[in-house]
Amino acid sequence: MIPIGPATRIFLAPGATDMRKGFEGLLSLARHRLEADPLSGHLFVFCNRRRTRIKILYWDGSGLWVCTKRLEKGTFSWPASREDEKRLSLSAEELTLLLGGIEIEATRHKPWWRWAA
Repeated sequence: MIPIGPATRIFLAPGATDMRKGFEGLLSLARHRLEADPLSGHLFVFCNRRRTRIKILYWDGSGLWVCTKRLEKGTFSWPASREDEKRLSLSAEELTLLLGGIEIEATRHKPWWRWAA
């Protein structure tokens, strides 16, 4: 299981990624396309053109993990690639929703009320 703590950031690559890429290919995409350090302990999430497969790249301190999910039916709600966006940041909750098949763009964050002491 990949631990997702409060300091762990989740970077999503908008648009399609070639899912034939393995460790080295995804490592290179994280460095150059997402402009982030893949050995930082953060998660890097990629999706194929048909939006039926997701790969997550993660460094645990001793080695790289590549986790894959393939859907048998349906597709993931994946954001399209825009020229001004190289990467998107997600929260752990948003990643869970995405992997569970819920459209992130159709959901909204509730404004939390805080007691002023």
